[in-house]
Amino acid sequence: MAVLSPPGAARRRSLRVRLLISGAVAAVTAAGVAVVMPAASAAESTLGAAAAQSGRYFGTAIAASRLSNSTYSTIAAREFNMITAENEMKPDATEPNRGQFTFSAGDQIYNWATQRGLKVRGHTLAWHAQQPGWMQNLSGSTLRQAMIDHINGVMAHYKGKLAAWDVVNEAFEENGSRRNSNLQRTGNDWIEAAFRAARTADPSVKLCYNDYNIENWSYAKTQGVYNMIRDFKSRGVPIDCVGLQTHFTGGSSLPGNFQTTLSSFAALGVDVALTEVDVTNSSTSQYAGLTQACLNVPRCIGITVWGVRDSDSWRSSESPLLFDGNGNKKAAYTSVLNALNSAGPSNPTTPPPTTTPPPSGNGTRIVGAQSGRCIDVPGATQNNGTRVQLYDCNGQSNQSWTLTSSKQLTVYGSRCLDAAGSANGSAVQIYSCNGQTNQQWNVNSNGTITGVQSGRCLDVWGTGNGQQVQLYDCNGQANQRFSLS
Repeated sequence: MAVLSPPGAARRRSLRVRLLISGAVAAVTAAGVAVVMPAASAAESTLGAAAAQSGRYFGTAIAASRLSNSTYSTIAAREFNMITAENEMKPDATEPNRGQFTFSAGDQIYNWATQRGLKVRGHTLAWHAQQPGWMQNLSGSTLRQAMIDHINGVMAHYKGKLAAWDVVNEAFEENGSRRNSNLQRTGNDWIEAAFRAARTADPSVKLCYNDYNIENWSYAKTQGVYNMIRDFKSRGVPIDCVGLQTHFTGGSSLPGNFQTTLSSFAALGVDVALTEVDVTNSSTSQYAGLTQACLNVPRCIGITVWGVRDSDSWRSSESPLLFDGNGNKKAAYTSVLNALNSAGPSNPTTPPPTTTPPPSGNGTRIVGAQSGRCIDVPGATQNNGTRVQLYDCNGQSNQSWTLTSSKQLTVYGSRCLDAAGSANGSAVQIYSCNGQTNQQWNVNSNGTITGVQSGRCLDVWGTGNGQQVQLYDCNGQANQRFSLS
């Protein structure tokens, strides 16, 4: 989110720009997005569970100060499976004095979420707004170093714990040029420097660029961001995802080409996510349309609404969320839930694992219940430290595992499935067998595989080929269930 509530003058100008944009784009009825409504009996009764069926998340932004409100916290824990801190992980909150970090408020949200089996997105590391006063007074190379130091300090604290970070936020003007911020004035490569620093600080977390008014494919700002991402991917700059804030205002602000925007970014080789969704008057058609557009793009990994109830929103006077001020579900909630349930299980065209013959010999496939794909060693390498991934089952030796009497899962006869750590997000890799507890696994009757050392489950972020396997708190969802066959 760009500002604290109430929003400042800069944000009010952004809203007026959005209203102008909304008048120039088509309503959802002209968007070419087919909104499928299932039967009244939904497959799942909460947003998070319904999204998880197709390998996605449905999240919300949380304010630590509101967690003591039982209505607020009950809805948040029940309905969502991804949490973003509204303001508690931003630069002014985490480094109020240079070199002096504080994480109490951010940790309050992180602990609340993970104790309930919910994942957490980090927001945000480098941004022209909500900088602490000491940072606002810096410039040039001194500011550049302060930005990198801030990224290192915050990411070190949350290393291995978060699903994603919004590394850079709102760095473009409406005309597609770079925003003339103090960070931009350190040099045009500042965004690249931020992402490279972030990858070094935490190699396992997804790194995202986040912005508003990039939903309309024909808009100059969208093209500016797109060109940057394309350049980054062509040069190997580490970036994993693009967040489209999706603050829709006015009666027709869901662009007719919204799905084109999502698929065009995804075609560059990044995931896309709707990160700060709110819609004027909770338009049912717009909420259903944006949800369906995400569902229609395989690399659209999830949706986050910016707040729980209308009364919690920075746009509270516009009634923009899925729950009213009393915590009651609105019509828009039902439209979103129906759209999520219409997607059903992920990869419906993938044959169930039992239709593929198991490999010959003593080896066993480890097949994801959600994806139908096998745990695979990329490139059939035997190098220590190679992270394992999901991939189409093929019966080859790099997908052939043996569960030993000492609870090891071995591949190639001499390499063990190995946890590189014990925290949430720790990499799962192959390594020479050594008999230690980070190479021992409990294969449980509910389909989960838990580390003896960590007690955490094997977990995958998505369902596609190449999705990496990690450890995460067990939550019983399909992305943590596997069969040995």
